[in-house]
Amino acid sequence: MNQKRVEELIRELLVEIGEDPEREGLVKTPERAAKAWDFLTNGYRADLDKVINNAIFESTSNNMIIVRDIEVYSMCEHHMLPFFGRCHIGYVANDKIIGVSKLARIVDHFARRLQIQENLTEQIAEAVSDAVNPNGVGVVMECQHMCMMMRGVEKQNSVMTTSSVLGSFRSREATRIEFLNLINSTGRRPH
Repeated sequence: MNQKRVEELIRELLVEIGEDPEREGLVKTPERAAKAWDFLTNGYRADLDKVINNAIFESTSNNMIIVRDIEVYSMCEHHMLPFFGRCHIGYVANDKIIGVSKLARIVDHFARRLQIQENLTEQIAEAVSDAVNPNGVGVVMECQHMCMMMRGVEKQNSVMTTSSVLGSFRSREATRIEFLNLINSTGRRPH
C-alpha cells in the first residue's frame, strides 16, 4: 500500500466532508488513518502459506477438532464500515492437524480485507480444507454489522449468522449436528 497516497486521499476526504485537515485534532489524522487502513487491509498483501508457517502436523487422530469464539473484525465491502463478532471452526482430522493458533490467523488473514460475511465464512472453510485435507470442515460466523447499526435501518441488536460446511459436515447430518451442538454447548463463557 502506498502510505503517502492514502494519506493524500484521506486529507481530500476530510476537505470534501467539510472538515479542515489543518485543525489541531486532524493534523495527523491522514497519517494515522493510512496506518490503520494498512493494518485493516493487510490480508490483501499477506501470503497464506506464511500465515500458516508450516504448522501442519501428522496425526493419527480422526476426531472432531473445534475452536470456537474466535474474535473476528472485518470491513464491509459495501459501505467500508466494520463488522465484528465470533467465528467457530471445526474439522474432522484425516492424518493431519493444524496448529490451533493458525485457525485464528486464517480468520484474520481473510477478515483483513473488504469483505462480505458470506464470502468470509466460505474462504475460511476452504483454507482449512486446503491446509489439512480433513474429512470435513464446518465454519459458523456470528457478526454485527455497523452498516446496519450506525446507518440505514439502525438495528442495534441484529446478528447475522453464516455457515459453510464441506465434506462430511455437508454429507453427514450426524457430523453437522455434532458440530452445531458442540459450538452451542452450555459450557460457554458469557459474552
